Amino acid sequence: MNPQFWWYLTRASGIVAWLMLTASVVWGIVLSTRAFPDQRRPAWLLDLHRWLGGLTVSFVVIHLAALVADNYVTFDLVDLLVPFASEWKPLPVAIGVVAMWLLVAVEATSLLMKHLPRRVWRGIHFTSYAVFLLASLHASFSGTDRANWLYQVSAAASIVAVMWATVYRLTHPKRVASRRIPSRSTANAAARSEEP
Repeated sequence: MNPQFWWYLTRASGIVAWLMLTASVVWGIVLSTRAFPDQRRPAWLLDLHRWLGGLTVSFVVIHLAALVADNYVTFDLVDLLVPFASEWKPLPVAIGVVAMWLLVAVEATSLLMKHLPRRVWRGIHFTSYAVFLLASLHASFSGTDRANWLYQVSAAASIVAVMWATVYRLTHPKRVASRRIPSRSTANAAARSEEP
């Protein structure tokens, strides 16, 4: 086995996790707009968003496991789970740790969505924007591939995609159906029209 296998796996899984995160965030933002009205939205559209989020978590786990397995820079679980515990690039690694914990919170509350108040779930889900920003900063400042032109193109495309989706969401919000209580005169008129 190539002695740098774990380092390659660390780099690749980190980049793939970031790209899956990008896709999940963009898809989630678009789903929250009028692009797909609820009455015409097939279930697989939401399932795709959930699947992309699950893939993101899976690749983050691979990223962390490969960091522990690699012996070039020594990481233990404390370094990967506690912000500023790592001696190697402490700030960029801490940013990645915070992004990971926010991602866990978003995914866990998504799995428990039916058991949580909608306002709580929505508030935590909005931190997906912070997860993307922090993951991007983590990749930029601690990633060893940042000088690679393919990485730079992918990073630019990811950032533009999330910015476009955010602007789209702000300019095309989903309409909330108003639940108006009919007035007495309207209710009386409806009742009279139903009389034989």
